[in-house]
Amino acid sequence: MTVETLPFPAVRKSSKLDGEGSVQVQLDPNVKIGNAKVFAIYGKGGIGKSTTSSNLSAAFSKMGKRVLQIGCDPKHDSTFTLTKKMLPTVIDVLETVDFHAEELRVEDFVFEGYNGVMCVEAGGPPAGTGCGGYVVGQTVKLLKEHHLLEDTDVVIFDVLGDVVCGGFAAPLQHADRAMIVTANDFDSIFAMNRIVQAIGAKAKNYNVRLGGVIANRSAATDQIDKYNDQIGLKLAAHFPDLDVIRRSRLKKSTLFEMEYSPELEAVQKEYMRLAANLWTGGEKYSAVPMKDRDIFDLLGLDSEGLT
Repeated sequence: MTVETLPFPAVRKSSKLDGEGSVQVQLDPNVKIGNAKVFAIYGKGGIGKSTTSSNLSAAFSKMGKRVLQIGCDPKHDSTFTLTKKMLPTVIDVLETVDFHAEELRVEDFVFEGYNGVMCVEAGGPPAGTGCGGYVVGQTVKLLKEHHLLEDTDVVIFDVLGDVVCGGFAAPLQHADRAMIVTANDFDSIFAMNRIVQAIGAKAKNYNVRLGGVIANRSAATDQIDKYNDQIGLKLAAHFPDLDVIRRSRLKKSTLFEMEYSPELEAVQKEYMRLAANLWTGGEKYSAVPMKDRDIFDLLGLDSEGLT
């Protein structure tokens, strides 16, 4: 196999700023994912992005699509339920060859998971050093060099989502749609508002658009609906707080591998419905984020004394 060497991504001031004072991870324009449909999954830390991403990848695979999931969290547990193990990260593997990427083999950093889903853990730099965007750029570069993106129908980025700096917003430069996972509570919605702002900024210069909200671990969605109505968003899917979802994580399994129950079947169908909708294009939203104080007022919290 011929490995084509591509330039490293750079971190610099952008000539196409996404906002005042914006500092971007500029990806080489030649390092593009190609014809695959690309989705970036964001949301507050601990909200269930990895569980959502993995089950969505499984749903796409059930549709017969060739799927690649890229975990972008330093915890590198995005693909845990797909592969039944913790994978080495791209950064870990590069360190073993003193960052000579040409020495890597595909099987060093790409692993097959449930129903043929291909899995990569980009990882991240050590705490307080480096930039997550560089890691994302290097991962896509490696996949491109090894021609792994040419035979892929769907790419899912599972992103550390309540950090919306230029680095962790880097997957938005590749994505067609960005989905936000949230719960029906103030903290999750507050984080969602910041992500909406980041996606809106990227949409000025890139093809990414908001694809909607995924309500997770929530029996009701009244607070989410109130926020969505205010800024022009809608729910794309709703997954309640079910014990079977928690158990699937403990069993290192996707929801499509769990023992049948009526409530499980309903959740599986919701994932299949979401995947089918996204595959056909889904919705595009141009939501306008709220000011922080306005969110407090909207959701009935006292904002006195807040700055």
